[in-house]
Amino acid sequence: MVSSDSRTIEALPHWESTPDDIPSAIRQIKAAIRESIESSGRSVAEVADVIEARLAEKVAKIESVKQTGESAWPEIRYQDISDGVVSAEQVSLVKERGCLIVRGHFERDQALEWDKQIVDYVEGNSFFENYRGSGDDFFGSVGSRPEIYPIYWSHSQMQARQSDRMATVQSFMNHLWTSSSMEVEWFDPNRDSLYPDRIRRRPEGADSAGLGTHIDTGTLDLWMTKAYQRAFRHVYDGSIEEYDPWDATFRTEGPQYPGTTMCSAFRTFQGWTALSDMDHDQGVLHSIPIPETMAYLLLRPLLDDVADDEMCGVMVSSVFPVNEKWHELPMQALSGIPSVRAGDSVWWHCDLVHGVAPVLDQKGWGNVMYIPSSPWCPRNRDYAPIAFEAFATGSSPSDFPAEHYERDWNNRFTVEELNERGRRGFGLE
Repeated sequence: MVSSDSRTIEALPHWESTPDDIPSAIRQIKAAIRESIESSGRSVAEVADVIEARLAEKVAKIESVKQTGESAWPEIRYQDISDGVVSAEQVSLVKERGCLIVRGHFERDQALEWDKQIVDYVEGNSFFENYRGSGDDFFGSVGSRPEIYPIYWSHSQMQARQSDRMATVQSFMNHLWTSSSMEVEWFDPNRDSLYPDRIRRRPEGADSAGLGTHIDTGTLDLWMTKAYQRAFRHVYDGSIEEYDPWDATFRTEGPQYPGTTMCSAFRTFQGWTALSDMDHDQGVLHSIPIPETMAYLLLRPLLDDVADDEMCGVMVSSVFPVNEKWHELPMQALSGIPSVRAGDSVWWHCDLVHGVAPVLDQKGWGNVMYIPSSPWCPRNRDYAPIAFEAFATGSSPSDFPAEHYERDWNNRFTVEELNERGRRGFGLE
């Protein structure tokens, strides 16, 4: 078998910016990766069979859990994380599933107060009178007006981002990864960058179309850029048994091709904090709780039933779609979160397939703040001053549509209100 530092990986063609001729680039990279895999002595189909067998075993286990009425999502109390008493069995299950509910991450009254403060913030600055519609090509599909608020710099969001309780959970999540290898520290698990994202507010009685299943890690860049070719080397050189979704080697170097749904930062986990109680059947987040699914997604376009200039629907400037047409096996494991209460937080591995179920006449509110775990690393260090400039001017961060609602708003969180964690998160000290 070819080793993970195979010269075939280094020899793959690569495009560090979006190719001018995308169909031609797709044909080139698919042919090159096939050749790389075949140099290991196995065909692409044989390598795909290995990961499919691994997925099939995990799908069967998740289906068995769901048949009992239990949730496939692990749950851990915040206090156990804070006290350092999370068991090895709990850690093992989180790594197996790639997702987690942190119960009582924040006190319920605190979360409800943050929710109220957000309402006061947007209403006090006439957001609804000035709302211009969705600024991106993905979240606009949910059908609410609005559901995703392009708001980043409220006191509620910033207080949560720079809080000790958030840092405690982020550090726990980061330590699930192997952050150092090859004599390189790929990221600092004990320091997070302050990656700004939006809020969701879905009112009682709302009808929402939800969001289709997808991943946010990247698009064609996952096959076509040098850093991702190295990061997923065990997929592309045939040594699939060595693939580890928790290995950060080269992961913090990969750029993303530009698009309205891109992320310039490296996130170990995506996450949100609940600002309202939400029942499990009210249009909630679903995921495929199998981190190894990423390897399957990357191999799938290389199989013989996919045209040479086709990547199973993956294109630039759009999210990476996952569906029954191309990905029937892992889709069988799609699992919704259990009911959550205000103050709980929800986390999923950055490669995990996820979506949001549709809902008609929603019972109760569905409000969240999106706050990920994005540990300090060169990629996040480079984005920090860009994020800080947006914060200081009340602008929309560069990863998001240039809507800039908050530039002239009253009661925006200020630079002077940053604590030590906030300043470090922006790279100010």
